[in-house]
Amino acid sequence: MQTAADAGDAATLLAAVPAGRRVALVDPRFVGHVHALRLGLTDPRFAAATVPGALTAQPEARGALLRALRRTTAAVGAGAPVVAPDTDPAPDDRTVPGRIAVALEAEGTAVKRPELGSLTATVPTDAGARATAESARDEVDDEAVRLRSAVKAHDGFFTTFAISPYSRYIARWCARRGLTPNQVTTASLITALVAAGAAATGTHGGYVAAGILLLVSFVLDCTDGQLARYSLQYSTMGAWLDATFDRAKEYAYYAGLAIGAVRGGDDVWVLALGAMVLQACRHVVDFSFNEANHDAVANTSPTAALSDKLDSVGWTVWARRMIVLPIGERWAMIAVLTALTTPRIVFYALLIGCALAACYTTAGRLLRSLTRRASRTDRAAQALADLADSGPLAQGVAAVAPGLRGAFTAPAVALLGTLVMIGGALFLPYGSLLTVAAAAVYVVLSGLAVARPLKGALDWLVPPFFRAAEYATILVLAARSDAPHAVPAAFGLISAVAYHHYDTVYRIRGGTGAPPQWLVRTIGGHEGRTALVAVLAAVLTHAAGFTTALTALAVAVALVVLVESIRFWVSSSAPAVHDEGELA
Repeated sequence: MQTAADAGDAATLLAAVPAGRRVALVDPRFVGHVHALRLGLTDPRFAAATVPGALTAQPEARGALLRALRRTTAAVGAGAPVVAPDTDPAPDDRTVPGRIAVALEAEGTAVKRPELGSLTATVPTDAGARATAESARDEVDDEAVRLRSAVKAHDGFFTTFAISPYSRYIARWCARRGLTPNQVTTASLITALVAAGAAATGTHGGYVAAGILLLVSFVLDCTDGQLARYSLQYSTMGAWLDATFDRAKEYAYYAGLAIGAVRGGDDVWVLALGAMVLQACRHVVDFSFNEANHDAVANTSPTAALSDKLDSVGWTVWARRMIVLPIGERWAMIAVLTALTTPRIVFYALLIGCALAACYTTAGRLLRSLTRRASRTDRAAQALADLADSGPLAQGVAAVAPGLRGAFTAPAVALLGTLVMIGGALFLPYGSLLTVAAAAVYVVLSGLAVARPLKGALDWLVPPFFRAAEYATILVLAARSDAPHAVPAAFGLISAVAYHHYDTVYRIRGGTGAPPQWLVRTIGGHEGRTALVAVLAAVLTHAAGFTTALTALAVAVALVVLVESIRFWVSSSAPAVHDEGELA
């Protein structure tokens, strides 16, 4: 920390700081809470941020900061005091940091201004104002505010009332001992994997231990995010771990339950895979709808207005959050049923609960889409195209086919293709070349569905239809196969593909775009993988080779997507994505 005598001296001192470091400029007359400064000066997600009387800039914004400071110095004089005249129309901009923040924004540099709530941050200009500010500061316990703000603003009922009241203190305990959110995230994963291993024993004691450990894993899962918010330790690696480990834990636990059930004489692999498919399709509905309306113009809907009105009534908020079966409620249900019942009952409950939640959320999104008047942007259309995950076959059809016109044409064509593919897998003779023909029809219809930009009212349904077609086809063909262990192999394949799809979502959310096209082409796109599995089922009928082929395909897809995903998320271009609103 260095003290500048005036604005000109501040410019000289800042210019001498090594280019790779973050810098901060704080008015010496600042009065406020330490946590207010922490929020304004230490959050790594923003290139520049400010609170009244203080400003920070990451290395990428250092040049703009120095230019703004020099312009401010030229305007007020190199020897000007750090507090500008009281005639300035904006009180928060009277200080040098405030003036520079305005100058940065005028130049085009985004400056984050965090919400401080009851926290105090001000630069008093006389003794009376200083006494008032100090009194306001002393009346608020910033540590209590810090603890409250560590909890996610919008969370499920179970998490809010059964976990967060004490997990926030665990987060503070971790912070005071130097633990990082990534370490807590890893501990959560390890605990969930141990829970899956306990479930895989197939014993009553193993199931009880698995249920308890799953709840412990969820407590740690809440703690890592609260620790990140409490200590402002956001990172690109943390974003990647948080975005992927929840799914890895849940799917590993499903597999553990299925293995344990088989040991007890009850094969529930089809149910386990069905639960995973349903959950993944639920998520892609949420992701696709949100991306389609991320920046919609003239976004109005009576349904949305009704939803906002319901949110003003306390009990309806919690009822609606519970209906969608978020991760807290879902894991609590799984844990309790694992300890008290059987894996088959666990999966039946999961399938029924997730199906009801999917119907509720999808119906609401359909009503909003049909009743709103909105023009979707090119960014939204591109996000939907990326979520569609079209490979070279569908892209080739789209390149030569005329774009089909009509408000609901794209989702109608995608739905038709999905019905043809799943219907063929279900009802045509297993191993028949007719299933391959159905896959060919699906490829053509998939290309037609994306031949035009996805800007229609219901075009956000296209990616969910494609996910349902691919996942359900693999599930059905594996279940109908006589090949031993085909369904567990299909479980591995869908897990690898689902990872790729979740990775795509979080890249788009971070504003960095979808995975590179070479990756999509290499793993075939949704239509290529679906057609390949249909061909393998026809060629390797009633042979263990089908299981081997599914396993080899799962390994190949997993290796390619994991290597590229890890490369991206540890690179300097990866975004610090932290989910504050989705209930997962």
